[in-house]
Amino acid sequence: MSGLALTLAGALASLTACGCSAANQPVSAGPVAAPSTAKIDPPAVYVNGVYRGFDRNDYPGDATMQALHGTFAFTGYWLTPPPGETANSWLGKRFTLRQQGWGFLILANGKFDKEILKAQKAGTSPAQLGRQDAQAAVAAAKSEGFPPHAIIFLDQEEGGGLLDEQAEYLLGWTEAVAASDYKPGVYASGQPVPDGPGKTVDTIRHIRSLVKERHLHQVAVFDYQDACPPSPGCTLAPRPLSAAGEPEITIWQYAQSPRRPEITAACKRTYDVDGNCYVPVFPSLDLDMDAAVTADPSNGR
Repeated sequence: MSGLALTLAGALASLTACGCSAANQPVSAGPVAAPSTAKIDPPAVYVNGVYRGFDRNDYPGDATMQALHGTFAFTGYWLTPPPGETANSWLGKRFTLRQQGWGFLILANGKFDKEILKAQKAGTSPAQLGRQDAQAAVAAAKSEGFPPHAIIFLDQEEGGGLLDEQAEYLLGWTEAVAASDYKPGVYASGQPVPDGPGKTVDTIRHIRSLVKERHLHQVAVFDYQDACPPSPGCTLAPRPLSAAGEPEITIWQYAQSPRRPEITAACKRTYDVDGNCYVPVFPSLDLDMDAAVTADPSNGR
């Protein structure tokens, strides 16, 4: 067990007295209790007014997920191949996870700016590309059995103010989802970056300003803000969502694997020496750590 896992183990004991993984192999945790649907918010997963959750690119395996539910209330669930991947190991797992009692954070991968520009050069406008990707995400959500009005979060990986084509793509996507049986959300950066003399901008603020200016549908926000502070680092004791610095967010991703050294120096010791975030029950399973005020932030059950 790593030094970090030991540290988190102590934190977890006191409480009960997020990503990108490289492997896609189930992790053994020993005997696993039978699935239960009695409740999705056991006391161990609720702290400081929020529920703990996680997300990662690769599905950890059914037995591993059952064991992790003692530590987390909700899990990220990809409808599309995650960033940098060509396959999606989460598909077909909703029923199993629902039976285990999990809440859901439903995710769909977006496009990088270079991909938007490439499509535009080939004759597909950014807004059209966004609508096409939204239709694919909605079709996947239906195929996986997610109920109407569940929130699908578009993964907007690139931070800072959006370029024009990025904005058209993203808003094309959110409006298309809003026109379906589902609700739109966006995973975007809450990390401020310079925007002229004495000014800063972050992706979330920019998206919200565009939505307001254009009188578009409301967009739920999944804020990735792992800078320390305000993030507490890789810990099982997340802070309240109000500490993230963005108002009215739905989820806060407060730790990433691997960590970003330039903004996490103050909480470096909370991460493993390899830069990843682990939890005691699985000290080799790197995670991104999330927090939400509900145990089912996408209303996906």
